[in-house]
Order: sequence, then C-alpha cells, then structure tokens
Amino acid sequence: MEASERVSIDPERKADHLCVLVHGLWGNPSHLEYLAKALREKHPEDKLNILVAKSNSGSYTYDGIETGGERVTQEVEELLQKLTDDGAPIAKLSVVGYSLGGLIARYAIGLLHSKGWFEKIQPVNFTTFATPHLGVRTPLRGYHSQLWNAFGSRTLSVSGRQLFTIDTFRDTKRPILSLLADPDSIFMRALSLFKTRTLYANVINDRSAPYYTTAITSTDPFVDLDAIDTHHLKDYSPVILDPEHPVSPKAAQPVVPFYTRLQSNSQSLVSQIPLYTALIAFIPLATVVWTINSGIQSFRSNKRIQLHEQGKGLDSYRIPFLMNGNSARSAVSGAFRRANSYQGHDYLTEASESETTNEDDQHPAAVAEDPDAAQLNLELKRTTSQKADFPTLALSDEQFEMIRHLDGVGWRKFRVHIQKHRHTHAAIIVRVQKPGFEEGKVVVRHWLEETFEI
Repeated sequence: MEASERVSIDPERKADHLCVLVHGLWGNPSHLEYLAKALREKHPEDKLNILVAKSNSGSYTYDGIETGGERVTQEVEELLQKLTDDGAPIAKLSVVGYSLGGLIARYAIGLLHSKGWFEKIQPVNFTTFATPHLGVRTPLRGYHSQLWNAFGSRTLSVSGRQLFTIDTFRDTKRPILSLLADPDSIFMRALSLFKTRTLYANVINDRSAPYYTTAITSTDPFVDLDAIDTHHLKDYSPVILDPEHPVSPKAAQPVVPFYTRLQSNSQSLVSQIPLYTALIAFIPLATVVWTINSGIQSFRSNKRIQLHEQGKGLDSYRIPFLMNGNSARSAVSGAFRRANSYQGHDYLTEASESETTNEDDQHPAAVAEDPDAAQLNLELKRTTSQKADFPTLALSDEQFEMIRHLDGVGWRKFRVHIQKHRHTHAAIIVRVQKPGFEEGKVVVRHWLEETFEI
C-alpha cells in the first residue's frame, strides 16, 4: 500500500471522523488493505478519514507494545494537527487493531487520552480482530507447552516477553498486559470512553492468537467441535456465531465400541505418517534458522529501542500510568500473583472453577461510563451462564484478573468460525486476496454493517 493509499483524506470535503488502522506482528500496511478499502467503500471521503499506521512495519513490531504505541500516537497526533491546520479538524476518532496491533492500539489511546485529545475528540469505535488481549501463554500442561512458553517468549525480543507476560514494565513491577487491563490505568480509562468496544475472535485454527485470549474468556468450548452445536447469525451464517447463544453441548451420544474406535484411530494415524515424517526432518532445521533469525532481530530491535528512547518529543509520553495513586499497591500484589501463577492442570478443579465463576460475575462498573455498558454486561452474563457447561482453563491469576477488568468495560464479542482455510488468523481480515479467505469478507461486512458507527 503506497503512502497515498495509507492516508485516505480529502481536506476539501472536511470529514470530521478519523479511523486509525493498526497492523500486527511482522505486519505492514498492506495487510490492512482490504479493511481500508471496504471501509472506504462504505463511508465516502466526506464522511470519514482513514489512517493506516505505518511506523511499526515489519520487524519494528519486535520493539514492544509501548514503543509501537508511542510511534502510532505520534502518527495520529501529527495528522490531527495537520488536519486542524488545514481547516478540517477531527471531532470523532475510531481505532481498529489487528492481532498485536490491538494491544498497540490500546496503549496508544491511553497516551492520546492522557494528552487531552479525548476532551476535544469523541472516541467512537474501538475494534480488535484476533488480538491476544490476555497474551499468548498456553494454558496447557506438558513439556511441549512449557517448552513453547519458554522458547516463544525469548525469540520475539521485547514483544515476545510482553506477549508471554514475563516482562516487567518500567517501574511498575508488572507485565505491560496487566497494566493495560488495570481499571486505574490511563489505558482502561481511555478504552471505557469509546462508544462501542467490539472484538472478533477465531474459534478454531488460529495458531497465532488462540480463542481464549482473543475472546477474553476463561473457557474454550470449541476444543471439540463434535461435542457442540453452533448457532449462527442469520445473515452471516455460517461464519459469525450468535453472540448471545454461540454454542450448546450436544446430547449424549451412544458409546462407540472399542474396536471401532481403535480402527478409526489407527487409520487416522497411518494417514498422518507422511506429515509426521516431514515434521521430524523439518523441525530441527527450522528451529535453528528461527533461533538465529530471532537473535539477529532481537539485537536490531534493542538498537532501535535505544534510538527511539533518544528521540525528541517522548517526554510527553512518559507520564504516570495509574491515575489513583495505587502504583505501589498494584506492584506488590502483581508480584505476589505472578509468584503463585504456575499451574499444573489443563483445567481448574471444580472448587477453583466455582470460585472463579463467582468472581467473573462481579464486573466492575466504575470504569464503564457510557450508557450502553449495563446492557453489554447483561449480554455478558447471558454468555457467562454457559460457562458451567465447559471447564475453566488453567490460566494464570493475572489472566483471570485481566478478564474481569476487561469485561468490566463491556465488549460486543463476535466469534468467527472460518472453515475453508486453516490460516484463520490471516483470513479473518482478508490479509491477502485469495479464494480461501472469502469467509473473512463476511466478517468485514458484519463489522461495517452491524457495529461500526460513523
């Protein structure tokens, strides 16, 4: 996407609404080309300005959420000032984040709010597509999961440590994702000011950002699709699930004889032998190449961060992140929770699950200031009531806390069931034009027709 396409603005028409699009890890503005074009087709230049952020392109996404957020904030502020100087000031702001871009966007809106922009501009739509709001730490048990948590967190520079929540953000003694979800933080205050908060989460085959983290939930009913019935929205079937009643457990099925199950499993295993053979040969080489490249990118990332820290104009972004003077208390309690967050179960025990469910019902309303929050929380309780049918994942204490606080501001959550392509993380926004990504167009159509307010 060329620069002229990245910023879609006509000063003569003086649209007063700006929509900012933020791409994800290893991404670039071209990944959001379909989103931007669909947005423009729906809303002409006299109604909406579009900015596709470019300052975090490629390996720059290794540099961390705060660095990426500061870069995006600078882009937005420069454009807001330019439009004001041109006689076309912005009165409304919407923000869209894809994958890691959703976390960067949550950081950026906190900075914009702290600098007083939301006193002059109305925050309207905040939307995320496949964003890992809870990080990407796998809640599964076993050496392979532990290996992934350890290996993955150390191969993506600062962003990797933050996504796996093993970082300590500045002087807070807490991971940045925990701070982003703190009700007393500038980031949550900013998020609560948006008129609508909407997320889209893949229910299967998202290897980059699993369902539980993109949907901000402690359960995953989609682990076994054969055990559930899915319920879809009429005009968007079979891609978008009904947000109020997405799934229900199937009635108990007759027990399949042991011999039949053994025969079926054997046939499946035999059919997968070529795949396993290829993986055995490929994984060691790929691991070596990945590790070497990650080391190089981490070194370059550290250099970029040092240069960024020396840049001009950053002092205005180095502000207190917590607004109620609870920094010390939060830091101590956060450190205590992290020390006790190592769990050895795929799912919680029934006693722990009951305790967590009771806590989930206590959604803090103080953060949600818009009149739609009460209705959103009612919808949330309807979907939460289904949790009893599915076991609670063994997330960390910090992740459970993030869920409670993020749900407290009220989200419209749409579960996306893409079935024609296994790379659902890319398909959900039609990252490239290919036949297998057609279902992503249904997702984008739903976003524009049902949730995005101009």
